[in-house]
Amino acid sequence: MLDVTIEHDVPATMRDGVVLRADVYRPSAEGPWPVLLARLPYGKNQSLLAAVMDPVGKARRGFIVVVQDTRGRFASDGEWEPWTHETDDGYDTVRWAAALPGSNGSVGMYGPSYLGNTQWMAALAKPPELKAISPMVTWAEPDDGLFARGGAQELGITVPWSLMQGIDTLLRRHADDPMAQGQALMALVGDTDAVANSTYWELPAGRHPVFERHGIPELGFERSRREPEWSANCRVAGRQAEVDLPSLHSGGWYDIFCQGTLDNYTAMHAAGRTANLIMGPWSHTGTLGYLGDVNFGLAASTELLGFRGRFADVELRWLRQWLAPDDAESPQPELPPVLLFVMGINQWREEQEWPLARAVDTGLFLRAGNHLAFEAPDAGEGTDAFVYDPADPVPTTGGALLMSNEFPAGPFDQAEVEARPDVLAYTSDPLAEDLEVTGRVRAHLTAATDAPTTDWVVRLCDVDTQGVSRNIADGIVRAVATPGEFTEQVVDLWSTSYVFRAGHRIRVQVTSSNFPRWDRNLNTGDGLRSQAAHQEIAHDAARLSRIVLPVIPASAEGQA
Repeated sequence: MLDVTIEHDVPATMRDGVVLRADVYRPSAEGPWPVLLARLPYGKNQSLLAAVMDPVGKARRGFIVVVQDTRGRFASDGEWEPWTHETDDGYDTVRWAAALPGSNGSVGMYGPSYLGNTQWMAALAKPPELKAISPMVTWAEPDDGLFARGGAQELGITVPWSLMQGIDTLLRRHADDPMAQGQALMALVGDTDAVANSTYWELPAGRHPVFERHGIPELGFERSRREPEWSANCRVAGRQAEVDLPSLHSGGWYDIFCQGTLDNYTAMHAAGRTANLIMGPWSHTGTLGYLGDVNFGLAASTELLGFRGRFADVELRWLRQWLAPDDAESPQPELPPVLLFVMGINQWREEQEWPLARAVDTGLFLRAGNHLAFEAPDAGEGTDAFVYDPADPVPTTGGALLMSNEFPAGPFDQAEVEARPDVLAYTSDPLAEDLEVTGRVRAHLTAATDAPTTDWVVRLCDVDTQGVSRNIADGIVRAVATPGEFTEQVVDLWSTSYVFRAGHRIRVQVTSSNFPRWDRNLNTGDGLRSQAAHQEIAHDAARLSRIVLPVIPASAEGQA
């Protein structure tokens, strides 16, 4: 291991003259060294991120590591506006980092979430010195996980994320007036602390009063509705093939950007790029192997990765092969194209592709008597009904999410949710043998409402032999309706890899809210006036409702 020197607040001048500042970690020995770059809005000295990024450890292994505050954040100059400047600033910073003293001229980028998107934006700008990217838990389409999902706002992340980023904004704004600064911070912290009980509930959700109250930028949902073209500043979907670089995609089945990670890998692979995918039983911030109320085992964690070693070491070896191929460490087993953690049996599995070609789309049909069956219904099974009241929405209970601390991600007992009269629950007979579901899950509902607009929420659950129902995947679609007319509503539950064990039952929940993860549909379309909606789900021979599962045939399980 090498000794490390650190330079703080090293300036880099962008094309418009704005100065961004970075901490630069250098091996003390003579180079040249490959460069790793991370660009973030959370503060380059933020302790939790520093533990994830481990710049000292990476520098000790023979990399120059650059951790930069993005524009308008902490040590960097300029005005803070999420996403807006990351393409140009990313390009300029890569070129600057490649020219640092001691650099070998090759730059790789790494980091999770926002840091993953700064990698994509820089890569799309094509700086010649950028040789590889390793985005973790980041999205492809901002309207499918970041700003919105199925047409509903991702309120759960929008409010607390924007408020937390507002702290640095207010510190900078009132730097010359300590009294005003203290008052502004107290008001902001008050709204942040009250997010679960009051701030989430403020209306209109689509023009949330809390952001105007404090004069802070929001995550981007509101601006993207005013200026649809602006979303291109953080949209990767449809553009992955423009990036001719190796990429390592890492994500979690219970991460808010689960599907984006998969979509980015799939697009890069389809374009013929070198790409690898790792999907664990993780949330956005939880990678220890215990999530929600389920213990997936210590081998599920990023510390063991199925006894392949620490994820950080696996990632570093992967980056080194592209940034310093003639100076590689002792050979290590290569990553497979796809490394999946299969929940339920709690095993890592190597695959050659995603999605798995051997998966067979298999329908389970909603039936009368709250039954779920592989056989389609006969005539005369009719409909089930419930009333959705936006004043009393179904509370968020686990899932692939990132919210305030009152709403943790992961699998949780659904007993309280399923006891509500506004939640329909359809349950299969006990399974005679294990059933693996690996791939994208969708529900097709034949549904009607008496409202002009409403939401349909579907959740897939595993009911164990003790009768405990836990959430596996869910989704939402916001529908414009003709009152009383039955139409097909397709709900995308994203993807999973899960084995329902023999003796367990499969359950499907159908309802119209999951709050505050997604904003409430007020059933009126005007954003302020609320009314209850009478909902119907049909499940007879002429009006089928079903969930479609990508089932891995038993004879094919374990194939790679």
